[in-house]
Amino acid sequence: MRPDISATEAVRHFSELLNNIKYRGDRYTIIRGGKPAAALVPVDEAGSPRHMGDLKGIFQTLPQLDLDDISFADDVLGAVKAQPPLPEDTVWG
Repeated sequence: MRPDISATEAVRHFSELLNNIKYRGDRYTIIRGGKPAAALVPVDEAGSPRHMGDLKGIFQTLPQLDLDDISFADDVLGAVKAQPPLPEDTVWG
């Protein structure tokens, strides 16, 4: 079970939550604005950090498109290709 806790309550009881997670293995879902915003879980469940080099392997594990979805994928790729190029000298650097 993963109890929901508001962001305010998480701030007020953060030390207690950390102890519960570390010593009892508790898991919490932090709710902000009525929606799940984050999860507090034991570090072994959080997984290892990801790197850009991992991206190819991640894509290979994703489900493949069905035949019905191929036209959708073609539409998305067409929309991407139809985007105008960005100006060379932008303020965004």
